[in-house]
Amino acid sequence: MSFSDDEPIIPSPNSGPRPTPIVPGRVQLVSKNNNMAPLEENTQKVLLELTGGDSTSDRSGLDLVAVLDVSGSMQGEKIEKMKTAMKFVVKKLSSIDRLSIVTFLDTANRICPLRQVTEDSQPQLLKLIDALQPGGNTNISDGLQTGLKVLADRKLSSGRVVGVMLMSDGQQNRGEPAANVKIGNVPVYTFGFGADYDPTVLNAVARNSMGGTFSVVNDVNLLSMAFSQCLAGLLTVVVQDLTVTVARIEDESTLQKVAAGNYPQTPDADAGSVTVAFGDLYSKEVRKVIVDLLLPAIDSDRGADILEVTYSYKTAGKLFDAPPATVTVRRSGTAFPADDPPVDVQTEEARLKTATMIQQARTMADGKKLGDARDKLAEAQNALEDVVAQSDPLLDALRTELQELLKLMKSQDVYEKQGRPYAMSSETSHDRQRFAARGDIESNRLFSTPRMDKYLEQAKKFDEDPAAPLPSADKDEEEEVAANPLAPLVGPITFYIRAAVEALQAIEKLINKGAN
Repeated sequence: MSFSDDEPIIPSPNSGPRPTPIVPGRVQLVSKNNNMAPLEENTQKVLLELTGGDSTSDRSGLDLVAVLDVSGSMQGEKIEKMKTAMKFVVKKLSSIDRLSIVTFLDTANRICPLRQVTEDSQPQLLKLIDALQPGGNTNISDGLQTGLKVLADRKLSSGRVVGVMLMSDGQQNRGEPAANVKIGNVPVYTFGFGADYDPTVLNAVARNSMGGTFSVVNDVNLLSMAFSQCLAGLLTVVVQDLTVTVARIEDESTLQKVAAGNYPQTPDADAGSVTVAFGDLYSKEVRKVIVDLLLPAIDSDRGADILEVTYSYKTAGKLFDAPPATVTVRRSGTAFPADDPPVDVQTEEARLKTATMIQQARTMADGKKLGDARDKLAEAQNALEDVVAQSDPLLDALRTELQELLKLMKSQDVYEKQGRPYAMSSETSHDRQRFAARGDIESNRLFSTPRMDKYLEQAKKFDEDPAAPLPSADKDEEEEVAANPLAPLVGPITFYIRAAVEALQAIEKLINKGAN
């Protein structure tokens, strides 16, 4: 069956023309490293931070597929909470967005194609949601495959943001293993709902996708809030297909390691480079990369270029290649090999170490070694106290995470029901450097963005009164531009200023070489 019946995007007669996307400056690159390095052979760490721009007023439209479990276990309060959460999603989407709904029980059923969300279609979509009835078994893989096919078969795809939100409350008991489904370059965000789902399957599906996360929603009253966080990201994608390439400088450095979570890395031995593919980046979302470099011994003091960084992305279907940026140090006899890296580098390394220890603790707990798992988490807590930047909000978030995990490992039974899902969600969130709901959504906001914070409050109010007016994504964008009218220009202006400075620095280097 072909799903090439996606609706075209027809401009609303009441909507003005959308801004033409400004392509440069949608990502800001910052590097942090020691300014000086010794003359003898030594290692240096460079932290790269890529941050999504402020403005989403010229965002690309979203093609969203909601894949929903309507098996028999969704009876009663669960199905009603799911309907409320989906109504929040529908009411937030705007006329440049499209939504398809796929349900699954024994088999999957696409209950509507990708429909443009307009004033006319919105009531129809809400009516479809109200009509959902639970019954039957749980075939997650068929639901996932159907949702992916909806996106694969689209007629209109160029420049569109895509996402799959998959929610299940139960164990898969029909169809092939969902963890074996080939997903491709589509982010799949999974939600474990209630207390009886299989976190291993849902986490595997998210990890098999490009940038997806696994959210834990044990409290059925929190589904709207969990959905809101995912939607806030998808509605603020500022670039797609973001890649960053780091390359050694011949005779000046050698790449030893590139730490960028579990995003795909492509090494090029001949060029001495590594390319990391990040996929989509949300507004104000950050991707951090730590590059370990080996610098050779040299004879005398001088400046040295030690790393070249380039990045590229797409927006509105247009490819943008940023000009190379160079990381430099001063090689000096007064520098010491044992000099600590900058505080920001130490803090990011502490996060990576914490994430690794959470994974180790989960493995121990899975092996029924709960005492060892708790000891590992306590070790992680103690390690955080050695980090210089004790007031950093990131460290507070890590402490909160570890404290919650310790509570969820107080017994093997509690761990099996709550601790394992929490740990898996945490691991994937850290690997993706992307927010995922787990436990109390409000207590740990690690990797959250400003729009996520806004939608969290909106979802709370919506749950209290679903009939109350809810601003669409367009209204959210209008509010943000009104509060900061220069936001759409800040990124491009910063980019061009930085490019001019780097060009002048390159000219200065050439002049200095000529003088020598």
